Amino acid sequence: MISFLVFASYYRQNLKDFAIHARSLYRICDQQTVFEMTQETNQAYEKSRYALTNAPLLLMPDWKFPFKMYIDACGEALGAALHQVQIVNDKPYEALISFISIQIKPTETRYGAS
Repeated sequence: MISFLVFASYYRQNLKDFAIHARSLYRICDQQTVFEMTQETNQAYEKSRYALTNAPLLLMPDWKFPFKMYIDACGEALGAALHQVQIVNDKPYEALISFISIQIKPTETRYGAS
């Protein structure tokens, strides 16, 4: 499982909500935890595997055009998607540039949203 997480983490900028999907997988890799593949961890593994094999096409940024950032948060993680409106075939196209997601530490869950 650790080797899968290392592999998936390498592509985390290409995967939407990676921190949320991988959270339970990181928990079972802890040395003080008995490795047990539960329904929750199996679903997390399948979601991460599906995200890797069906990742959206990411485009390179064009520094001449402005960027848009979409941000989301929940009780366990923070996420964002960086987009940019680019001209493709003489039409504006909102291209996906990158994703970012991080897990929230237990103490950070008590922080305010502002």
